[in-house]
Amino acid sequence: MARILAIDFGKKRTGVAVTDELQIIASGLTTINTDELLSFLKEYTSKEKVELILIGKPKQMDNTDSESEVLILPFMKKLEKLLPQIPKKRIDERFTSKMAFQTMIDSGMKKKQRRNKAMIDEISATIILQSYLYNM
Repeated sequence: MARILAIDFGKKRTGVAVTDELQIIASGLTTINTDELLSFLKEYTSKEKVELILIGKPKQMDNTDSESEVLILPFMKKLEKLLPQIPKKRIDERFTSKMAFQTMIDSGMKKKQRRNKAMIDEISATIILQSYLYNM
């Protein structure tokens, strides 16, 4: 089997999470500057077998697209051109940032550590991935 990769896309930073090869465990991989994301994904997929890329779909409470969707759509077009052989799927990412912050509190992280927005992005990507695995 191959890995599944999840992306919590952000204007400045993007959280990335990945499964193990058996697709049982979701783990945070990294947080990367969004302008370096495509080159990171190209390099990562050249070294690791990835069978699916999940991209968070930000939604409002009324189920309409969030304003960040206008940033994600051009990224997805570039990603499709870069990695056409890997299927992509969108996953509702509502509340993942709040859930990530709560996870940091529950795990006992100190207040200073919880201010690390890069960690929130990585945990959010992990939550997106866990949600997908749970509903498979």
